[in-house]
Amino acid sequence: MRQIQFDLQKETSAAIQIVIDGLLDDSGARGVFIVDRVGQLIGQAGRMGELDTTSLATLAAGAIAATGGLAQILGEEEFPTHFHQGERGSLHMTLVDDRGILIVIFDDKNALGLVRLRARRAGAELATVFEHSQKKQEAKGPDNRTAFADFTDEEIDNLFSD
Repeated sequence: MRQIQFDLQKETSAAIQIVIDGLLDDSGARGVFIVDRVGQLIGQAGRMGELDTTSLATLAAGAIAATGGLAQILGEEEFPTHFHQGERGSLHMTLVDDRGILIVIFDDKNALGLVRLRARRAGAELATVFEHSQKKQEAKGPDNRTAFADFTDEEIDNLFSD
């Protein structure tokens, strides 16, 4: 039972890695990251050296949450694309459905339009990966239940009472 779950996670992780590796190659970016909406790093690709990926993931999720509040004030559901330009580097973030945040770090040798185009395509591919993974999880059915799934609450209480 646990092996099935591990294989699915491994399969999903491999599919995510293929997409972000492709985005890295296609865009010429320095780094590509996929983060969940609560700030957990899901996958990464690139040459980012000593970058604190934990802080990057957490702060990106916080930025998305904050701008989501701003979007609502303006009558929008959310802002699906975020861009921050600096002197030495830029950051492009794209929401992937309600499941994740795609982050691309690049410098001035990369064209913003190309990064946006490639990130949009990669975001759609990641959405498909996430959807496929969710459907597989839901299709597992009774073989993925806990050991106590067939017991009533009363029967479980009786098992553990004196």
